Amino acid sequence: MSDVIVIGSGFGGLSVAARMAARGHKVTLFEKRNKLGGRAYTYEMDGFTFDGGPTVITAPWLFDEIWELAGRKREDYFKLMPIDPFYRIFDHHGRGFDYNGDHEFILSEIDKWNPADKEGYTRFIETTKEIFETGMALIDKPFLHVTDMLKVAPDLVRLESYRSVYGYVSKFVKDEFLRRCFSFHPLLIGGNPFNAASLYVLIHYLEREWGIHYAYGGTGAIINAYERLLTELGVTIHTNAEVDEILVQGRKATGVRMADGTVHKADAVVSNADVAWTYLNMIPEQARRFNSDSRIKGKKYSMSLFVIYFGTKRQYRNDSKLAHHNIILSERYKELLTEIFGSKGLPEDFSLYLHMPTLSDPSLAPEGCESFYVLSPVPHLGADIDWTTQAKPYRDAIMNFLEENYLPDLQANIVAEHYIDPLHFEGDLNSYLGSAFSVQPTLTQSAWFRPHNRSEDFDNLYFVGAGTHPGAGVPGVISSAKIVDELIGAPKEATQATRVERPAAEQVTA
Repeated sequence: MSDVIVIGSGFGGLSVAARMAARGHKVTLFEKRNKLGGRAYTYEMDGFTFDGGPTVITAPWLFDEIWELAGRKREDYFKLMPIDPFYRIFDHHGRGFDYNGDHEFILSEIDKWNPADKEGYTRFIETTKEIFETGMALIDKPFLHVTDMLKVAPDLVRLESYRSVYGYVSKFVKDEFLRRCFSFHPLLIGGNPFNAASLYVLIHYLEREWGIHYAYGGTGAIINAYERLLTELGVTIHTNAEVDEILVQGRKATGVRMADGTVHKADAVVSNADVAWTYLNMIPEQARRFNSDSRIKGKKYSMSLFVIYFGTKRQYRNDSKLAHHNIILSERYKELLTEIFGSKGLPEDFSLYLHMPTLSDPSLAPEGCESFYVLSPVPHLGADIDWTTQAKPYRDAIMNFLEENYLPDLQANIVAEHYIDPLHFEGDLNSYLGSAFSVQPTLTQSAWFRPHNRSEDFDNLYFVGAGTHPGAGVPGVISSAKIVDELIGAPKEATQATRVERPAAEQVTA
């Protein structure tokens, strides 16, 4: 049995801990905060439950794989429901466009905006299948050597991955608002639609084929399911346990030193902490010949987020035009994104994601109440913004906008509220520059060009999460755990049977 330490309990850390334990490794997981979840942390206030981060669940089979590996069924631990429409997208006049997996329905929606784009959209969707198949062939294998990239380069060129997502969509769709509707997806993984590689249009195919899902009880229910699974698999979980340093000797990571000074030894260390933060703050630079401070700081990092969680004593589900997932676009699009990703000052306007989970699951709020969160992309901490003074005015601007346009009398009905800003991402989540999604998903920062799943500096230090390959978003993060699982492999004394055949007494289900 090998000792594996996992740092951080986001979806990447939880997934790799489950996989390692199912293989027969002795796994210890350390989480800085008071409970599991990482960016999927949940807040509970006055009877309301707010999912802290990811709310869009795609590719459910990736969860199923993990539970099957452990000899269990995922649906015995948490249940998923499909969401329709996937998103309701509003222009700056408040006019909505519903998007789902029904091609004829989407054509009928396009018809309301620009009938001439129906044919182009159909051609666009037809191209996404090949892009998806090419992309998914890359998503769960490591890119540790430049030759790995050279092997796939012809496919990337043939599929025009040198184009941006917005540029690729624009080949087929002419109406500006529709272009925005079909190009915003990179924002869900920290990318700018105007420079994120067009390979990411594969998200369209993924959503159409498998849908958008919601976990009953919120995303926190998935975290609770992981905790139960890890406990059953014998993983030792420590919360309120901050790792201060990854101990290294030559090309080996030997363990970790905690903030309280205690030392834990390991045969392998897996970091689900932010990759840049891990290198810059947990390992002395003199020990890193390849991943120097300048190399890490020289990458382009995603925007940050300003998120307001709020509960109301009034229900809006029957008298609003909102869906479960809502995208509210500013009149400006490229100009706004340029300001956000260019790390300039705080723009006066904003585009928003408004989450209304109680429309699907009333259990997240007290009876007669409603639960929301609203998210605004903002520059990371490289921008000249003093969030200690600008957070409250920015909060007020967003809430006034929602009250005037979508949620009448909102502020008079708020009974629970909490917000986070880039300082939270830096301070609580240990994210370099307060970036919400780590390294941006541009073509020159994808696959081999991203920080590797196995460190170039240390033979037994591995990375899962948004900053490594394949990237941010729940499917990417879970896939990074699968990559590391395969890289580490089974304990030396174990056979392949150890991975899937467990004693009947351990095959616990709900």
